Amino acid sequence: MPDRDPRESSVDVEIIGRVLSTLPVGDDHPYRSGPWRPQTVERAAVDLPVVGEIPADLDGVYLRNTENPVHPAISDYHPFDGDAMVHLVGFRDGKAFYRNRFVRTDGFRAEQEAGRSLWAGVAERPEVALRPDGWGARGRMKDASSTDIVVHAGVALTSFYQCGELYRLDPLTLDDLGKSTWHGDFPARGVSAHPKVIPDTGEMLFFSYGKDEPYLHYGVIDADDRLVHHTPVELPGPRLPHDMAYTENYAILNDCPLFWDPQALAAGRHVARFHPDLPLRLGVVPRRGTRVRWFEAAPTYVLHWVNAYEEGDEIVLDGFFQGDPEARGGTFPGDRRYARVFRMLSLDGMQTRLHRWRLNLATGTVREERLSESITEFGMINPGCAGRSYRYAYASTGAPGWFLFDGLVRHDVRTGAEDRYRYGPGVFGSETAVAPRVGASDEDDGYLITMTTDMTADRSECLVFDAARVGDGPIARVALPERVSSGTHSTWAAGATLPGWRATDDPLGAS
Repeated sequence: MPDRDPRESSVDVEIIGRVLSTLPVGDDHPYRSGPWRPQTVERAAVDLPVVGEIPADLDGVYLRNTENPVHPAISDYHPFDGDAMVHLVGFRDGKAFYRNRFVRTDGFRAEQEAGRSLWAGVAERPEVALRPDGWGARGRMKDASSTDIVVHAGVALTSFYQCGELYRLDPLTLDDLGKSTWHGDFPARGVSAHPKVIPDTGEMLFFSYGKDEPYLHYGVIDADDRLVHHTPVELPGPRLPHDMAYTENYAILNDCPLFWDPQALAAGRHVARFHPDLPLRLGVVPRRGTRVRWFEAAPTYVLHWVNAYEEGDEIVLDGFFQGDPEARGGTFPGDRRYARVFRMLSLDGMQTRLHRWRLNLATGTVREERLSESITEFGMINPGCAGRSYRYAYASTGAPGWFLFDGLVRHDVRTGAEDRYRYGPGVFGSETAVAPRVGASDEDDGYLITMTTDMTADRSECLVFDAARVGDGPIARVALPERVSSGTHSTWAAGATLPGWRATDDPLGAS
């Protein structure tokens, strides 16, 4: 008789909470069903079943943010509208534990009380909102806080891609710690997703943007969670930046030529259009400086940067160049009524490829080169290499036509070599995180972690790879208590950086 699959073992799961959902039974929306089917139950579990072996020197937590809707949209749902749910898988002493929790944003609480959506989403006009207030760069949106997650000053922070509050969670229990205030200095227009936490200094760099002048701000939070630098950045008009990068001495901002069409904006419509007659502009500013120096490059939109570093007179900047920012050649394999909106979500539609820009500080010129012909995005690196010369980027491949990740690629940016792994039919992953091995000296001496949604087996797992041998497949497969909704951004926090990590035998604390 074959050995029993450890994933089929029973595990004690504690129900922590449930939330009201008014989504229809049998919902067939392409981004609220299948791999995107949302959760309504919050759970906690310890000593999760494992296939393989969790390395004893894997010590810390993997945190993933998730767009997880609980109410139908007022008219047209977009996956970026979903409420934030954070999934946590922790690793300690060769064992794993799990917890998931909704982020109790102000918008989430108001809609739970109302029993319906109150604000306009990405695919809806702001005037359809049922309330005149709201958040976001364009206004009258819900701050879902469901885009990104980082850990700063021992606290997990979730954020929204069109700017909003930063919501604070305990990185072990996911308990609600309220909103960031920065001792009364939190900016009124909010903060964009993708703030950057600098491991060496404990600082956090951030930006925010909107429709009113000044259109962009850049700032720095110190290790004590205080605003120590905040400066306006001049732009020609409203823009839609999504990410930033930094080196040891500089922050790099951007003015991409995909933004709200000015004529449509004057008529109250928010239509993002690519303007190929305009260059990509890259702004370099000293990390606590105010003078921004702009460099011009070939027109494109960059959703995510990978890393940046200084090399002589140059800043080397790596990110994902979009060959077709409006995805005009893209297709959506689902219902044709969704095609126009959802074709811009797929990596193959946008033609995203790893790319390098060299910004010469002495001459003001830019040199560009493509680093890979592979279509990948959502690149992650060893956090100890951020802002410094590096070698490996771990990125995701996309399911054709969908905002779903079907595999991993380990890019060697020095040699061009690639190591690949496919999750398999009907299995989709999330953004990976690199967890350096405790005591590691080499860049790839560590582990790569992701969370999967398996439609074939109707389950979810947290996969652990040897970061130096991704193509060999996972060395551990951790079974999760429920098939979880597909999600995007993630982070890793080493146990040594987390307050109370070894203070109790129960890593989740009192529930």
